[in-house]
Amino acid sequence: MRLRLKVWRQGGPDAPGEFRYYDAEANEHMSFLEMLDEVNEGLIARGEEPIAFDHDCREGICGMCSLMIDGRPHGPWQATTTCQLHMRAYSDGDEITIEPWRASAFPVLRDLIVDRGAFDRIIAAGGYISAPTGSAPDGNAIPVPKDDSDAAMDAAACIGCGACVAACPNASAMLFTGAKIAHLGQLPQGQAERDRRAIAMVEQMDAEGFGGCTNFGECEAACPKEIPLAVIARMNRDYRRATLRERTSRGQAGVM
Repeated sequence: MRLRLKVWRQGGPDAPGEFRYYDAEANEHMSFLEMLDEVNEGLIARGEEPIAFDHDCREGICGMCSLMIDGRPHGPWQATTTCQLHMRAYSDGDEITIEPWRASAFPVLRDLIVDRGAFDRIIAAGGYISAPTGSAPDGNAIPVPKDDSDAAMDAAACIGCGACVAACPNASAMLFTGAKIAHLGQLPQGQAERDRRAIAMVEQMDAEGFGGCTNFGECEAACPKEIPLAVIARMNRDYRRATLRERTSRGQAGVM
């Protein structure tokens, strides 16, 4: 099939950007990234600058392939990363618009690559447990209710790709942050730092300049791992509980 690509090109963070058109040929068995590889090989052969885009595992688990395709993060298929999107989703003669994530907290580095370091800083603020766990315990050594373990595993499926931010009209990172807080907050090992984690990660998220959640639900629809909105509600509960406890402890300390 022959395609017309409308691709965002930008030389650097401070350089002006623009859309440029490229012709591409693909077959239905190619992945979207393989199609871009073919386009880049042609550009290099002509002595032109190839299109810069992020990728790594190409197996749908690393979250690197962050492309806005025809206005949708990762393209038209539900619960699918860009690297797992195949060209059978398109027809001969289609025009495809390809852009980077659009959020002030994700500045464009070059072409289709954005800096998602804000997510790393949110994780560094509290997305871990400090309790020494040693080697892997026996499966039933620490009893965990089935519902809790299932919910924790669902939240842990987040790959940090940023599709939730790109899809949200407010560029909110609450689905990502909520998933990371819910993952650890529902396990016994994560209870000791549950309050501090919620406060630190939410405050870091706000400091990065992400918008607030107004329940559009676009984040859940765009998430390739189908993280549910319920993690945002849980994060809000944990944050409110933690801040109330902190205020109470400060008040008691003041009385003393």
